[in-house]
Amino acid sequence: MSQSNLEKQEAKLKQLNPKIKEEKYKIEQRLGKQIISQANLEYTNLSNDQIKLLAKQFSEFLKEKTVDH
Repeated sequence: MSQSNLEKQEAKLKQLNPKIKEEKYKIEQRLGKQIISQANLEYTNLSNDQIKLLAKQFSEFLKEKTVDH
């Protein structure tokens, strides 16, 4: 592959990386909002420690469900 083609692909990749990060962020935000909403949690009552604990519990729950299948 010529140097020019590699440079073009690298430029495209550099443009895509911020878009990918933004989409991941949006998904994380929507997922978090849905979990909070479905669990009837109050944003104001959640400390960082509680958020970490909930995330760990949710992760363990998902891992168990994946193993059960």
